[in-house]
Amino acid sequence: MTTNPEEDSTTSRLPELVQALLDPKTYPEAPGRVQLMQTQMSFVFIAGDFVYKVKKPVNLGYLDYTTLTKRRFFCQREVELNRRLCPDAYLGIVPIVKARGKISLGGRGRVIDCAVKMRYLPQDRMMNVLLANNQVSAEMVTQVAQKLVEFHKKAETNAAISAFGDIGTIMVNTEENFDQTEKSIGRTISQEKYDRIRNYTRRFIENNASLFGQRVAGGRIRDGHGDLHAAHICFTDSICIYDCIEFNERFRYCDVASEIAFLAMDLDHYGRADLSRSFVKAYVDFSQDEELLKLLNFYKCYRAYVRGKVESFKLDDPYISEEEKERSRQAASSYFELAESYI
Repeated sequence: MTTNPEEDSTTSRLPELVQALLDPKTYPEAPGRVQLMQTQMSFVFIAGDFVYKVKKPVNLGYLDYTTLTKRRFFCQREVELNRRLCPDAYLGIVPIVKARGKISLGGRGRVIDCAVKMRYLPQDRMMNVLLANNQVSAEMVTQVAQKLVEFHKKAETNAAISAFGDIGTIMVNTEENFDQTEKSIGRTISQEKYDRIRNYTRRFIENNASLFGQRVAGGRIRDGHGDLHAAHICFTDSICIYDCIEFNERFRYCDVASEIAFLAMDLDHYGRADLSRSFVKAYVDFSQDEELLKLLNFYKCYRAYVRGKVESFKLDDPYISEEEKERSRQAASSYFELAESYI
Protein backbone atom coordinates (compact mmCIF):
# COMPACT_ATOMS: atom_id res chain seq x y z
CA MET A 1 0.00 0.00 0.00
CA THR A 2 1.03 3.63 -0.45
CA THR A 3 0.84 6.14 2.36
CA ASN A 4 0.96 9.93 2.18
CA PRO A 5 1.88 11.36 5.60
CA GLU A 6 -0.45 14.35 5.13
CA GLU A 7 -3.42 12.22 4.15
CA ASP A 8 -3.10 9.13 6.32
CA SER A 9 -4.72 9.43 9.73
CA THR A 10 -2.98 6.26 10.90
CA THR A 11 0.50 7.77 10.56
CA SER A 12 0.63 8.61 14.25
CA ARG A 13 0.32 4.89 15.06
CA LEU A 14 3.38 3.98 13.02
CA PRO A 15 6.73 3.42 14.79
CA GLU A 16 8.76 6.53 15.51
CA LEU A 17 11.42 5.50 13.00
CA VAL A 18 8.83 5.14 10.22
CA GLN A 19 7.25 8.49 11.02
CA ALA A 20 10.68 10.10 10.81
CA LEU A 21 11.41 8.51 7.43
CA LEU A 22 8.12 9.84 6.06
CA ASP A 23 9.57 13.35 6.45
CA PRO A 24 11.50 14.44 3.32
CA LYS A 25 13.87 16.45 5.57
CA THR A 26 15.25 13.17 6.95
CA TYR A 27 16.85 12.34 3.59
CA PRO A 28 20.17 13.70 2.28
CA GLU A 29 18.58 14.10 -1.18
CA ALA A 30 15.67 16.17 0.25
CA PRO A 31 13.00 14.62 -2.01
CA GLY A 32 9.81 16.56 -2.57
CA ARG A 33 7.64 13.69 -1.34
CA VAL A 34 8.05 10.33 0.37
CA GLN A 35 5.80 7.35 -0.27
CA LEU A 36 5.55 4.36 2.05
CA MET A 37 4.87 0.84 0.89
CA GLN A 38 4.61 -2.09 3.27
CA THR A 39 5.12 -5.81 2.94
CA GLN A 40 4.83 -8.38 5.68
CA MET A 41 8.56 -8.02 6.34
CA SER A 42 9.62 -4.52 5.28
CA PHE A 43 8.89 -0.80 5.18
CA VAL A 44 9.80 0.58 1.76
CA PHE A 45 10.23 4.34 1.33
CA ILE A 46 10.17 5.80 -2.18
CA ALA A 47 12.05 9.09 -2.00
CA GLY A 48 12.52 10.69 -5.39
CA ASP A 49 15.18 8.85 -7.40
CA PHE A 50 15.96 6.47 -4.53
CA VAL A 51 14.29 3.77 -2.50
CA TYR A 52 15.13 2.93 1.12
CA LYS A 53 14.08 -0.46 2.46
CA VAL A 54 13.91 -1.04 6.23
CA LYS A 55 13.32 -4.53 7.59
CA LYS A 56 10.61 -4.92 10.22
CA PRO A 57 11.77 -6.39 13.57
CA VAL A 58 9.67 -9.54 13.10
CA ASN A 59 10.11 -13.30 13.37
CA LEU A 60 7.88 -15.05 10.83
CA GLY A 61 9.35 -18.49 11.33
CA TYR A 62 11.01 -18.63 7.94
CA LEU A 63 12.83 -15.34 8.67
CA ASP A 64 14.07 -13.60 11.80
CA TYR A 65 14.74 -9.84 11.78
CA THR A 66 14.23 -9.31 15.52
CA THR A 67 17.63 -7.78 16.35
CA LEU A 68 19.63 -4.95 14.82
CA THR A 69 22.53 -7.36 14.28
CA LYS A 70 20.31 -9.69 12.25
CA ARG A 71 18.73 -6.85 10.26
CA ARG A 72 22.16 -5.43 9.42
CA PHE A 73 23.38 -8.87 8.34
CA PHE A 74 20.40 -9.51 6.08
CA CYS A 75 20.59 -6.00 4.61
CA GLN A 76 24.18 -6.76 3.63
CA ARG A 77 23.14 -10.12 2.18
CA GLU A 78 20.33 -8.48 0.24
CA VAL A 79 22.74 -6.06 -1.40
CA GLU A 80 25.39 -8.72 -2.12
CA LEU A 81 22.97 -11.28 -3.55
CA ASN A 82 20.92 -8.87 -5.65
CA ARG A 83 23.98 -7.29 -7.21
CA ARG A 84 24.43 -10.58 -9.05
CA LEU A 85 21.44 -9.86 -11.32
CA CYS A 86 20.83 -6.15 -10.74
CA PRO A 87 24.22 -4.57 -9.99
CA ASP A 88 23.40 -0.93 -10.73
CA ALA A 89 20.26 -0.68 -8.58
CA TYR A 90 21.62 -1.79 -5.20
CA LEU A 91 23.73 1.07 -3.87
CA GLY A 92 24.52 -0.18 -0.37
CA ILE A 93 23.47 0.08 3.26
CA VAL A 94 22.75 3.34 5.07
CA PRO A 95 22.74 3.55 8.89
CA ILE A 96 19.73 5.14 10.56
CA VAL A 97 20.96 7.20 13.49
CA LYS A 98 19.45 9.12 16.39
CA ALA A 99 21.13 12.17 17.92
CA ARG A 100 19.60 14.64 20.36
CA GLY A 101 16.17 13.09 19.78
CA LYS A 102 16.32 13.43 15.99
CA ILE A 103 16.38 10.48 13.57
CA SER A 104 18.29 10.79 10.29
CA LEU A 105 19.72 8.72 7.48
CA GLY A 106 23.47 8.62 7.92
CA GLY A 107 25.55 11.09 9.88
CA ARG A 108 26.65 10.97 13.50
CA GLY A 109 24.64 9.50 16.32
CA ARG A 110 23.55 6.24 17.86
CA VAL A 111 22.77 3.65 15.15
CA ILE A 112 19.22 2.43 15.74
CA ASP A 113 18.63 0.61 12.44
CA CYS A 114 19.75 0.38 8.84
CA ALA A 115 18.28 0.58 5.35
CA VAL A 116 19.08 -0.88 1.95
CA LYS A 117 19.45 1.97 -0.52
CA MET A 118 18.41 1.40 -4.14
CA ARG A 119 17.95 3.41 -7.28
CA TYR A 120 14.25 3.76 -8.09
CA LEU A 121 13.21 1.34 -10.81
CA PRO A 122 10.45 2.61 -13.13
CA GLN A 123 7.20 0.82 -12.33
CA ASP A 124 5.92 1.08 -15.89
CA ARG A 125 8.85 -1.07 -17.04
CA MET A 126 8.13 -3.99 -14.71
CA MET A 127 7.31 -7.20 -16.56
CA ASN A 128 4.00 -7.71 -14.74
CA VAL A 129 2.86 -4.20 -15.78
CA LEU A 130 4.06 -4.74 -19.34
CA LEU A 131 2.25 -8.09 -19.49
CA ALA A 132 -1.00 -6.45 -18.40
CA ASN A 133 -0.56 -3.95 -21.26
CA ASN A 134 0.39 -6.62 -23.81
CA GLN A 135 3.86 -5.11 -24.21
CA VAL A 136 6.08 -8.18 -23.66
CA SER A 137 7.52 -9.88 -26.74
CA ALA A 138 9.16 -13.24 -27.40
CA GLU A 139 12.43 -11.36 -27.94
CA MET A 140 12.19 -9.85 -24.44
CA VAL A 141 11.69 -13.19 -22.69
CA THR A 142 14.50 -14.64 -24.79
CA GLN A 143 16.79 -11.92 -23.43
CA VAL A 144 15.69 -12.80 -19.89
CA ALA A 145 16.48 -16.46 -20.58
CA GLN A 146 19.95 -15.61 -21.85
CA LYS A 147 20.66 -13.52 -18.75
CA LEU A 148 19.53 -16.36 -16.49
CA VAL A 149 21.69 -18.93 -18.29
CA GLU A 150 24.74 -16.74 -17.72
CA PHE A 151 23.71 -16.21 -14.09
CA HIS A 152 23.14 -19.91 -13.38
CA LYS A 153 26.49 -20.87 -14.89
CA LYS A 154 28.27 -18.57 -12.42
CA ALA A 155 25.97 -19.14 -9.43
CA GLU A 156 27.58 -20.92 -6.50
CA THR A 157 27.19 -24.66 -6.03
CA ASN A 158 28.83 -27.08 -3.62
CA ALA A 159 27.98 -30.20 -1.64
CA ALA A 160 25.85 -28.30 0.88
CA ILE A 161 23.89 -26.49 -1.83
CA SER A 162 23.51 -29.67 -3.91
CA ALA A 163 21.91 -31.40 -0.93
CA PHE A 164 18.83 -29.23 -1.52
CA GLY A 165 18.25 -31.20 -4.73
CA ASP A 166 18.04 -34.49 -2.85
CA ILE A 167 14.59 -36.11 -3.00
CA GLY A 168 14.41 -36.09 0.79
CA THR A 169 14.68 -32.30 0.85
CA ILE A 170 12.29 -31.94 -2.09
CA MET A 171 9.74 -34.07 -0.25
CA VAL A 172 10.09 -31.89 2.85
CA ASN A 173 9.21 -28.86 0.71
CA THR A 174 6.26 -30.47 -1.07
CA GLU A 175 4.79 -32.13 2.03
CA GLU A 176 5.07 -28.81 3.88
CA ASN A 177 2.88 -27.29 1.16
CA PHE A 178 0.20 -29.92 1.62
CA ASP A 179 0.30 -29.72 5.41
CA GLN A 180 -0.05 -25.95 5.32
CA THR A 181 -2.99 -25.99 2.90
CA GLU A 182 -5.17 -28.57 4.64
CA LYS A 183 -7.17 -25.73 6.20
CA SER A 184 -7.72 -24.28 2.71
CA ILE A 185 -9.69 -27.32 1.54
CA GLY A 186 -13.22 -26.19 0.80
CA ARG A 187 -12.14 -22.53 0.76
CA THR A 188 -9.69 -22.11 -2.12
CA ILE A 189 -9.12 -25.73 -3.19
CA SER A 190 -11.45 -28.72 -3.34
CA GLN A 191 -10.67 -32.00 -1.61
CA GLU A 192 -10.55 -33.72 -5.00
CA LYS A 193 -8.06 -31.22 -6.44
CA TYR A 194 -5.94 -31.33 -3.28
CA ASP A 195 -5.78 -35.14 -3.39
CA ARG A 196 -5.03 -35.24 -7.10
CA ILE A 197 -2.13 -32.77 -6.88
CA ARG A 198 -0.71 -34.39 -3.75
CA ASN A 199 -0.88 -37.89 -5.25
CA TYR A 200 0.71 -36.71 -8.49
CA THR A 201 3.54 -34.98 -6.60
CA ARG A 202 4.33 -37.99 -4.43
CA ARG A 203 4.18 -40.36 -7.41
CA PHE A 204 6.44 -38.18 -9.54
CA ILE A 205 9.12 -37.94 -6.85
CA GLU A 206 8.98 -41.68 -6.17
CA ASN A 207 9.17 -42.60 -9.86
CA ASN A 208 11.95 -40.14 -10.74
CA ALA A 209 14.49 -40.61 -7.96
CA SER A 210 17.24 -41.29 -10.49
CA LEU A 211 16.40 -38.13 -12.44
CA PHE A 212 16.67 -35.98 -9.31
CA GLY A 213 19.97 -37.72 -8.58
CA GLN A 214 21.27 -36.90 -12.05
CA ARG A 215 20.44 -33.24 -11.51
CA VAL A 216 22.49 -33.19 -8.33
CA ALA A 217 25.41 -35.02 -9.97
CA GLY A 218 25.27 -32.66 -12.96
CA GLY A 219 25.68 -29.56 -10.80
CA ARG A 220 22.21 -28.22 -11.57
CA ILE A 221 21.44 -27.24 -7.97
CA ARG A 222 22.55 -23.63 -7.59
CA ASP A 223 22.36 -20.60 -5.34
CA GLY A 224 19.69 -18.92 -7.42
CA HIS A 225 17.22 -16.08 -7.13
CA GLY A 226 14.45 -17.96 -5.32
CA ASP A 227 11.52 -15.68 -6.19
CA LEU A 228 11.65 -15.39 -9.96
CA HIS A 229 8.32 -14.01 -11.11
CA ALA A 230 7.30 -11.22 -13.46
CA ALA A 231 6.98 -8.49 -10.81
CA HIS A 232 10.71 -8.85 -10.05
CA ILE A 233 11.93 -8.19 -13.60
CA CYS A 234 12.43 -4.66 -14.86
CA PHE A 235 13.25 -3.73 -18.46
CA THR A 236 15.34 -0.57 -18.22
CA ASP A 237 18.56 0.16 -20.11
CA SER A 238 19.41 -3.42 -19.19
CA ILE A 239 17.32 -6.20 -17.67
CA CYS A 240 17.24 -5.92 -13.90
CA ILE A 241 16.10 -9.00 -11.97
CA TYR A 242 15.81 -7.91 -8.35
CA ASP A 243 14.40 -8.73 -4.89
CA CYS A 244 15.83 -12.22 -4.55
CA ILE A 245 15.37 -14.16 -1.32
CA GLU A 246 18.13 -13.32 1.13
CA PHE A 247 16.50 -14.45 4.38
CA ASN A 248 16.27 -18.22 3.91
CA GLU A 249 18.71 -20.33 1.91
CA ARG A 250 16.22 -23.19 1.62
CA PHE A 251 14.09 -21.01 -0.67
CA ARG A 252 17.06 -19.94 -2.80
CA TYR A 253 19.06 -23.17 -3.20
CA CYS A 254 17.24 -25.15 -5.88
CA ASP A 255 17.42 -26.86 -9.24
CA VAL A 256 17.66 -24.33 -12.05
CA ALA A 257 14.66 -26.19 -13.52
CA SER A 258 12.57 -25.04 -10.55
CA GLU A 259 13.63 -21.42 -11.06
CA ILE A 260 12.83 -21.49 -14.78
CA ALA A 261 9.52 -23.21 -14.06
CA PHE A 262 8.59 -20.38 -11.66
CA LEU A 263 8.70 -17.67 -14.34
CA ALA A 264 7.25 -19.99 -17.00
CA MET A 265 4.31 -20.71 -14.66
CA ASP A 266 3.84 -16.99 -13.98
CA LEU A 267 3.69 -16.27 -17.71
CA ASP A 268 1.07 -19.04 -18.02
CA HIS A 269 -0.89 -17.40 -15.20
CA TYR A 270 -0.93 -14.14 -17.15
CA GLY A 271 -2.47 -16.06 -20.04
CA ARG A 272 0.71 -15.96 -22.11
CA ALA A 273 1.53 -19.62 -22.66
CA ASP A 274 3.17 -18.54 -25.92
CA LEU A 275 5.71 -16.42 -24.06
CA SER A 276 6.17 -19.18 -21.50
CA ARG A 277 7.10 -21.63 -24.28
CA SER A 278 9.43 -19.09 -25.90
CA PHE A 279 11.15 -18.45 -22.58
CA VAL A 280 11.70 -22.14 -21.80
CA LYS A 281 12.86 -22.93 -25.33
CA ALA A 282 15.37 -20.08 -25.25
CA TYR A 283 16.73 -21.18 -21.86
CA VAL A 284 17.13 -24.79 -23.03
CA ASP A 285 18.75 -23.69 -26.30
CA PHE A 286 21.25 -21.40 -24.55
CA SER A 287 22.02 -23.80 -21.71
CA GLN A 288 21.79 -27.10 -23.61
CA ASP A 289 19.92 -28.41 -20.55
CA GLU A 290 17.30 -30.52 -22.32
CA GLU A 291 16.93 -32.68 -19.22
CA LEU A 292 15.18 -29.69 -17.62
CA LEU A 293 12.10 -30.40 -19.76
CA LYS A 294 11.49 -33.68 -17.93
CA LEU A 295 11.02 -31.74 -14.69
CA LEU A 296 9.27 -28.65 -16.04
CA ASN A 297 5.65 -29.58 -15.36
CA PHE A 298 6.50 -31.01 -11.94
CA TYR A 299 8.14 -27.77 -10.86
CA LYS A 300 5.46 -25.64 -12.54
CA CYS A 301 2.89 -27.53 -10.49
CA TYR A 302 4.95 -27.01 -7.34
CA ARG A 303 5.44 -23.28 -7.93
CA ALA A 304 1.78 -22.67 -8.79
CA TYR A 305 0.76 -24.55 -5.65
CA VAL A 306 3.08 -22.37 -3.53
CA ARG A 307 1.47 -19.23 -4.98
CA GLY A 308 -1.98 -20.65 -4.21
CA LYS A 309 -0.87 -21.38 -0.66
CA VAL A 310 0.49 -17.86 -0.12
CA GLU A 311 -2.74 -16.27 -1.40
CA SER A 312 -4.76 -18.61 0.84
CA PHE A 313 -2.81 -17.45 3.90
CA LYS A 314 -4.16 -13.93 3.36
CA LEU A 315 -7.70 -15.11 4.14
CA ASP A 316 -6.71 -15.38 7.82
CA ASP A 317 -4.98 -11.99 8.00
CA PRO A 318 -7.03 -9.68 10.27
CA TYR A 319 -5.55 -6.57 8.65
CA ILE A 320 -6.78 -7.39 5.15
CA SER A 321 -10.18 -6.10 4.05
CA GLU A 322 -12.96 -8.40 2.91
CA GLU A 323 -12.60 -7.01 -0.61
CA GLU A 324 -8.90 -7.85 -0.66
CA LYS A 325 -9.60 -11.29 0.79
CA GLU A 326 -12.04 -11.99 -2.02
CA ARG A 327 -9.35 -11.08 -4.57
CA SER A 328 -6.92 -13.36 -2.75
CA ARG A 329 -9.47 -16.18 -2.70
CA GLN A 330 -9.94 -15.89 -6.46
CA ALA A 331 -6.19 -15.69 -7.05
CA ALA A 332 -5.55 -18.74 -4.86
CA SER A 333 -8.20 -20.76 -6.65
CA SER A 334 -6.74 -19.82 -10.04
CA TYR A 335 -3.23 -20.86 -8.96
CA PHE A 336 -4.48 -24.21 -7.64
CA GLU A 337 -6.36 -24.73 -10.90
CA LEU A 338 -3.19 -23.93 -12.82
CA ALA A 339 -1.20 -26.37 -10.64
CA GLU A 340 -3.67 -29.14 -11.48
CA SER A 341 -3.40 -28.34 -15.20
CA TYR A 342 0.27 -29.39 -15.20
CA ILE A 343 -0.49 -32.95 -14.09
